[in-house]
Amino acid sequence: MKKWIPIASGLLAGFVAATISFADFSKSTNTEVASSSTKSAAEKVYVPFGEKDDYYLFASGGHSGQMFIYGVPSMRHIRTVPVFSPDSATGYGFDEHSKEMMGGYTWGDLHHPAFSETNGDYDGKYMFATDVGNSRAAVMNLETFTVKDIIEVPNTSGPHCAAFVTENTEYMFLPTRFAVPLGSEYKSLDEYSEQYRGVMSAVTFDQNSEKLNIAYQVALPPWSYDLSDAGKKISKDWAVLTTYNTEEATTNLEINASQADRDFIVLFNWKELEQMVKDGKYEDVGGQKMIFPEKQKGVIYLIPVAKSPHGVDVTPDGKHFIASGKLAPAMTVFSFEKAFEAVEKGDFAGERNGIPIIKYESVMEREVNPENALGPLHTQFDDKGMAYTTMFISSEVVKWDPNTGETLDRVPVQYSPGHSVAAEGDTVAPDGQWLIALNKIAKDSYLSVGPSHPESMQLIDISGKMKVIQSSPVNPEPHYAQMIKADKIKTIEVYPKNEKNELATYKQEDAKIVRNRNKVDVYGIAMRSKFIFDAKAKRPDVIEVNEGDEVTIHLTNIDFDEDITHGFAINSYDLNIEVQPGQTNTIKFTADKAGTFPLYCTNFCSALHQEMTGYFLVKPKN
Repeated sequence: MKKWIPIASGLLAGFVAATISFADFSKSTNTEVASSSTKSAAEKVYVPFGEKDDYYLFASGGHSGQMFIYGVPSMRHIRTVPVFSPDSATGYGFDEHSKEMMGGYTWGDLHHPAFSETNGDYDGKYMFATDVGNSRAAVMNLETFTVKDIIEVPNTSGPHCAAFVTENTEYMFLPTRFAVPLGSEYKSLDEYSEQYRGVMSAVTFDQNSEKLNIAYQVALPPWSYDLSDAGKKISKDWAVLTTYNTEEATTNLEINASQADRDFIVLFNWKELEQMVKDGKYEDVGGQKMIFPEKQKGVIYLIPVAKSPHGVDVTPDGKHFIASGKLAPAMTVFSFEKAFEAVEKGDFAGERNGIPIIKYESVMEREVNPENALGPLHTQFDDKGMAYTTMFISSEVVKWDPNTGETLDRVPVQYSPGHSVAAEGDTVAPDGQWLIALNKIAKDSYLSVGPSHPESMQLIDISGKMKVIQSSPVNPEPHYAQMIKADKIKTIEVYPKNEKNELATYKQEDAKIVRNRNKVDVYGIAMRSKFIFDAKAKRPDVIEVNEGDEVTIHLTNIDFDEDITHGFAINSYDLNIEVQPGQTNTIKFTADKAGTFPLYCTNFCSALHQEMTGYFLVKPKN
């Protein structure tokens, strides 16, 4: 077993290397940027007007709670999709459906998006994401680029571990970053090792109802769980995730969670966990089916890994997984087949918290140590099976061969890359050609906007010798991203008519206002360039209510034409919603301010957009 560098000296070396890398790269990047500006590089990223990008890039928006959509190779920002945080531009968090999904939260911390898969390949149907800030999971429909469901995940705190899905989207697994007592009940930190757990949730998704559901949970030890990945092909029934703070420290983690030489990779067979649930081998914890691995053995195993690992990544052929400690200078290639053999033979080095530890030598295939590369974090793959690992401390991406450990190429980035994403890089068949470094720091890269600098995403051509050819600012930092072929996503142009929807109004003459005591329901239409709320009224574009009324507006956009979206806002009432072509959207509020309030379309829709107005009249109580 290779001797890892001591933690203290490793940290010191990291800080020194980081300082050196900033100094060195700040001198060299001008040359790199200049090189990126050459005609050949410009031609590679230039997408002429009228033509489309080859790929969509879905980048997590971190503590903005949003998802950023870019085109690749142009790196043009196409859309920001609200997921875990309100968005006044689209009315997300204001209309009834999204407000209900938000559950009263006003922000989210979106991490680690993942596409739905079929046979280990992105199928372009759905995108999943997790919210570290409020322990939630979401699903986005890629026909409309809108969120369909959000669930809170009980017994966990901060599902940072990502929503990587199994080969046919049977499950997405959400281990937690923070250990908490089951049910998040109050327990003294003095009882941390006995009362706290790092719970992993197995979440299913029903495509017919477009609903997420927690199938079962696993009460793992009270450690922090960082990233995960599902197996492929021969390892398709298995998954892996990284841990840190196996010291079970409760304060000053920078020091106290860096004492041991090793942390662990958790290896588990989700098919067998599923069978355990079917066989009733679980306990009921707050209405959730909870498996305790110290009681139900034979499904979950630990594999030693270098201290404080971040990414763990399964190779496209499903034969290996790669992990590395943030403070160690090497990546380790592990073999699934060797792990299966070790499990069958019982080749263990004891237990930890009741979970068997597979001997490191029994499952490790090779350790890879590129010269002067420091801080390996996350690995992606190309169409030839070659690996690309981000080096956080030495600020570079290193290309290497998982089969031999040979370093093949390396390129500096600005600066401190966390994750990276390759074209179709998490599938059984990556495309090659492009890789994007998701950098944590971008000092001296763009025009100054004050003390806070934007982060950067740098596009790297990996078709030959690696070369940075484009850089795009992004704020806040993307915690992960996924890149999918553009032709896999089939969006709709308009929402189809749904005659069974009792809230929809498709004909102008059917627009009406219905009063039931202090409840007012408006069934209105929006069209170029007017609102109609009551077709029989003297002024059909006026809504008149009494102060204190509970008002519900069901608004249907009857413009069945591409890209004719209408907005609806009431001046001084602090609300706005959006209705896309053919869509019916609902907003509910109390008319708590008497007076005269203009209403208008907030989304430019025609030459007479300014004329698309009306009035919301609220009679005083007295």
